[in-house]
Amino acid sequence: MAFNWQTFRTRALTAIVFVAVMLVGLLWNRWSFLALFSIIHFGCWWEYLKLTERIYKTSFHPYTKLGLMVMGYGMMLWFCGPVYHINTYGLKENISLPVSAAGFALLLIGIFQKNTVQLKAFAMAALGLVYISLCWGLMIDLAGFINDYSYQHDIMVLQRPFDYVNVLIPCVIILSIWINDTMAYIVGSLIGKTPLSSISPKKTWEGTVGGILLCIGTTGLLFSGITTDIVIPGLNISFATSSWYIIAAIAAITGTFGDLLESKLKRMAGVKDSGSLMPGHGGFLDRFDSLLLATPFVWLYVQLMMK
Repeated sequence: MAFNWQTFRTRALTAIVFVAVMLVGLLWNRWSFLALFSIIHFGCWWEYLKLTERIYKTSFHPYTKLGLMVMGYGMMLWFCGPVYHINTYGLKENISLPVSAAGFALLLIGIFQKNTVQLKAFAMAALGLVYISLCWGLMIDLAGFINDYSYQHDIMVLQRPFDYVNVLIPCVIILSIWINDTMAYIVGSLIGKTPLSSISPKKTWEGTVGGILLCIGTTGLLFSGITTDIVIPGLNISFATSSWYIIAAIAAITGTFGDLLESKLKRMAGVKDSGSLMPGHGGFLDRFDSLLLATPFVWLYVQLMMK
């Protein structure tokens, strides 16, 4: 695959804007973090439902689509911990269930507005609750688990604002995927010869392996330089230097499968991109397909470490 400078330039310029928006959302405060992933949540849902409709050559009632998205958002809000409290009012305790209930009501109204419902199409649409909403909920959980633990165990020294410590793991996941995607594209363009999968013909084994190795090395070195250990009193967890390499490896490998999964959905739907959010980058799912699959696996790794 020949290296295309024009394509790379377009992707690079739009990526700069994309990275700027992401950094503001990730690092400003807890509410910007939630707002960022709320927008991503609904954007991914909208494109996922459009792909589902194309695959099964059907159309869902607007209330059905809105109901699924709102139900999913209620699920995502369930992962908002004590850091998302305003006085005694919490998003998880006071908002999550009512939002989910409202979504379920809209879903029922939408279903009964149509004479027939394709069971397979509806089942695939409902899988978005796991594929999209649960994954972003776990991302919210990863960004607040330190504050949540300190809140539950009355470790006052750790009850600090939503700061860089909380977003370290989400930032490592996101940066790992960005580095992996970029390096895989460059390495594959320069020396790639062996196709990785028929699902995505442009991907090569050389690019994939090169991207993963460079991702692990770069991310691991960068974050081990920022912090070598984060030890929480009373909690059996330590993010030693090796953990950043492991998280980067998990994100790069599972993220590659996430990219292939979304490519399969697009091929089934007969489209090149899931949307047109960014020139040269596609839509929400095109940008966050890797993150959707990587986040649950990193979350599992973190939970195992906590034990």
